[in-house]
Amino acid sequence: MDVVLGVSNRHVHLCERDFKILFGEEAKLEVVKELVQPGEFASNCFVTIKTEKSEIQKVRVLGPLRSYTQVEVSLTDAFKLGVKPPVRDSGDLAGSEGVTLIGPNGSIELSEGCIIATRHIHITPEQMAQFGFEGMKSVNVELPGEKGGVLYNVQFKVSPNYAFEMHIDTDDANAHMVKTGDIARIIK
Repeated sequence: MDVVLGVSNRHVHLCERDFKILFGEEAKLEVVKELVQPGEFASNCFVTIKTEKSEIQKVRVLGPLRSYTQVEVSLTDAFKLGVKPPVRDSGDLAGSEGVTLIGPNGSIELSEGCIIATRHIHITPEQMAQFGFEGMKSVNVELPGEKGGVLYNVQFKVSPNYAFEMHIDTDDANAHMVKTGDIARIIK
């Protein structure tokens, strides 16, 4: 079964409180580009991720605002920042790495919240049944191309609101020379 790839660069999700600290009370999170997942978008806002060792500037904030603040980086980013974030599902932040976020209006120090996102496939419950994935938590996926390969333990993220798409980070994409829009093949 084929699935479209989406390559996810480093980005930040913010809760309303942290957004206001970083960008000001009157700031608005505006849509620059709609993402494939319904209601999700790349915004007009950027922050700097800072640690004792280094910083990464111009990191995009994705919308809409969430109930928690989360920083998603690749392992390469983590090396640059000098941190060791765990590989986690979105929202699973307990015990994750802390970083500082700097916006145009202020900064916040996160004691936790920085992760490397799991490889995952967005899928609806109906698609899980239709494609024969019921009861499964993960699959293996074959990537195409000259440096193609198999990614193991690609997690399912199931919601009636999702569009069928696989997300990997820039490290996985670069290692296999794939890009957003390429087609991968699910191999159970």
